[in-house]
Amino acid sequence: MRIAVCDDDPRELEHFEKALQGWDPTRKVEKFLDGASLLEASKSVPGFDIAFLDIYMPGENGVDIAKALREISPETGIAFVTTSTEHAVDAFSLNVLHYLVKPVTTQGVVETFRRLMELRRKQRETISFAMGTNRITVFLDQIYLLENDNHVVTVSLSDGRRLKVRKPFSELEQKLDEGFLRINRGIIVNMDYIAQMRADTCTLWDGTQLPIAVRKSAAIRAAYDDYVFEQLSRRKSFSEERS
Repeated sequence: MRIAVCDDDPRELEHFEKALQGWDPTRKVEKFLDGASLLEASKSVPGFDIAFLDIYMPGENGVDIAKALREISPETGIAFVTTSTEHAVDAFSLNVLHYLVKPVTTQGVVETFRRLMELRRKQRETISFAMGTNRITVFLDQIYLLENDNHVVTVSLSDGRRLKVRKPFSELEQKLDEGFLRINRGIIVNMDYIAQMRADTCTLWDGTQLPIAVRKSAAIRAAYDDYVFEQLSRRKSFSEERS
């Protein structure tokens, strides 16, 4: 596995390496002091499995580096490492694995790799949509919201795209996995993108607020709680296996 970390401070690079080896002493990390050298190294085959990027570096922006890395190596998992949460929304739009606040801990590193494993599992699951004479295939984990309006389903993706699909809502629902939840007659959400679930409103991480079917509110909330509990249980098991 190729692991990269990019930070203009050599001390932070060393600190990250110690945090990584606190999880697994056999892991090796390739360290870079600037984004240009990281991007050049990412062109090698095989590419990086995961890259940890500092957001604030002299003359560089980690978000821009992440976008360039996505172009070179779409399969590379990305995590931001920084002292501020200012760019958390950018992290969401780029679908990064994690947003680690310095100083990086072994626990944070473990959680990031857990998310990478989960992402790779989900990336084997795709769905295709007929768009006129073309057909578009996307990963299920890219979808965070489906909304039905007069037999046209708007499929919202984490990269900002909105696909208009003419297909029965029930047929699309059958192709989704257990991570999706119908919260109203024409609304299905990816539970990984839920920030808050109330009795009458579901709020996503990008701030989108969606109405919940009142009569089914208790059942919807229970389904979401069960999903969250299952994810936390998986996370605990993964951590215990690595300890």
